Amino acid sequence: MEAIIPIVIVALVLAAVLWLIFSAINIVREYERLVVFFLGRLQGAQGPGFVFLIPIIQQKVKADLREFFLEVPRQTCITKDNAPIDIDFLVYSKVFEPATSVVAVTDFRGASQALASTTLRAVIGDIPLDDVLAKREEINNILRAKLDEVTHRWGVKVTSVEIREITPPRDIQDAMNRQMSAERNRRAVITESEGTRQASINVAEGDKQSTILRAEGDKQSAILRAEGERQAQALRAEGYGTALTTIFGAAAGVDDKTMQIQYLEVLRALAGSQNKTWIVPMEVTDLTSRIGASLTGRPSEG
Repeated sequence: MEAIIPIVIVALVLAAVLWLIFSAINIVREYERLVVFFLGRLQGAQGPGFVFLIPIIQQKVKADLREFFLEVPRQTCITKDNAPIDIDFLVYSKVFEPATSVVAVTDFRGASQALASTTLRAVIGDIPLDDVLAKREEINNILRAKLDEVTHRWGVKVTSVEIREITPPRDIQDAMNRQMSAERNRRAVITESEGTRQASINVAEGDKQSTILRAEGDKQSAILRAEGERQAQALRAEGYGTALTTIFGAAAGVDDKTMQIQYLEVLRALAGSQNKTWIVPMEVTDLTSRIGASLTGRPSEG
């Protein structure tokens, strides 16, 4: 029994030494920092990498530098025009001063969530319902700025605020639905009337263009007809002139005997017809006298 006691003491001492060694050696990740206190006094943040601390004399508090989010549960807020609405949103933050986040506030996450709830009610209370529903991005920016003013002194930066859902009361939703339906009907009527007006303008413009084109076509057709008539008249006149020239030329070469033969041909045609009454021009009597003179060898009486 007496031999076991020294062994136990040695084992306890070795265990204590090993514990002190492992306590003194700290491996800090890239996204972590160790806030070190020396006998209760703040020394600052250390890391990342290997950090050696004196056990018992130096204490450590680990801080996470990664961005985190707080889910603010649904809050009932009263707008400026006394309309109750339910809003829930997310707050994104990150620690930029590890030592301040440990020293300045007990639990900066819980404090940020409580601050977000009260700030939301204050912000929504200054905004009418219509603006709350329509200006979500603007409300996000206002909340982020107001939260950051407070959390900045805790060493925490609010990077973003995102409203997830805004739920107005049932009666307000019904009124909004009716208003939306009326607005859509109004836009439909305006769109239809605008389409009808544009169609009428297009039809009138088409009729105008068609009338212009028809008038232009009639004009061109009249010009072409007049030009054709003029050319036809010129050709007819030219034909008449040529015919007269030919007739005059032929008449100049016709002698009395040729005319007498032509008259005889006419008389023969008359003799072959069935008509009992003949109208004989004076030229035929001259013709018979000339023929008789030719046969007797006497000159005809003029």
